[in-house]
Amino acid sequence: MVNSIRGIVLAALSVVLLAQPALAMPRLLIDTQTGEVLYDEDAGVPWHPASLTKMMTAYVAFAAIQAGRVTLDTPVKISRNAWNQAPAKSGLEVGATVTMKDALYIMLVKSANDMSIAIAETVSGNTKEFVGEMNRMAGAMGLSATHFVNPHGLHAEGQISSARDLAMLGLYIRRDFPQYLPMFQTEKVRLGASVLESNNGLLEHFAGTTGMKTGYICASGLNIVATMERGGRSLLAVVLGGSSARERNEMAAEMFLRGLSGAYPGEGKSVVSLANIDEPPVDMRPQICGKKAKTFAAERQKAFPMGLKGKPSYLNDEIEGIEYEATDLGRLVTVPLPRPRPASAPVGTAPDTDSVAAAD
Repeated sequence: MVNSIRGIVLAALSVVLLAQPALAMPRLLIDTQTGEVLYDEDAGVPWHPASLTKMMTAYVAFAAIQAGRVTLDTPVKISRNAWNQAPAKSGLEVGATVTMKDALYIMLVKSANDMSIAIAETVSGNTKEFVGEMNRMAGAMGLSATHFVNPHGLHAEGQISSARDLAMLGLYIRRDFPQYLPMFQTEKVRLGASVLESNNGLLEHFAGTTGMKTGYICASGLNIVATMERGGRSLLAVVLGGSSARERNEMAAEMFLRGLSGAYPGEGKSVVSLANIDEPPVDMRPQICGKKAKTFAAERQKAFPMGLKGKPSYLNDEIEGIEYEATDLGRLVTVPLPRPRPASAPVGTAPDTDSVAAAD
């Protein structure tokens, strides 16, 4: 009965998807086991990634651990530079330290900007060197629309990616570092008396969700890269430019359900073959934070009402989110400097459909 009801809702809302406002809202659905594109809308449009940037920050840190430059136990110190970053933040004071493992959990779950800087400084000595590694890694991965200016995703004109590239990045993380996937699935981190919570509503309300990351700045709207597994299927969804967390999360859930139901027959091509568009990134600031925001939000609610009060929702499951406990190590007398590092970031194998598929 539940499946039949969902089928009716999905059929009805197929018309709703077509009624979206003309402004691009990139969406992409990938089968992670094959790399096949199941659904693609504006996946190559340049977009500000916001905190989805932290997926690459994590990848570079994972690669540094693999190379022996740092370990999961390496102390990560909150410098004055890290502490000065805009929220969201960890709440730690200048000089406080946590292990690299705890730092990665805090960065990915809370989307802590101070921790992104602290990780960058620990891995590469300074933020500039770390961002250079991020960009070299993006080049090695074939992320042709992607360029980073900082490791956290706070607004910068040159901080650019696309739904296609972000999906590729998610697949690379799954392939190369499956041991760290629990970090992306964790819903909250306890740090002393503080509880740092994820903004990914699917983790607690959509069965089968396995991660990964959300992001938001005015210029991007609300973004998400999400993964889920059900019935032997493993899917990855990207939604960029949402007007609200409700819209972003409900759209990701709808894409998953349509993918599982066979409503998306597949496009017979891999995510690698999708083309990025060479043009300036979309700027959502007028619609999200400017004078047009109220009107734009109302248009979006009318076009996609799922999850609004009195409307049906895909996020109906009650799941106890995974928790992780981090420890504030306090101020250490000495913090080891990063191990000697190579002149360039580790380069992975050339991207192709099989090599970018799931790690499992």
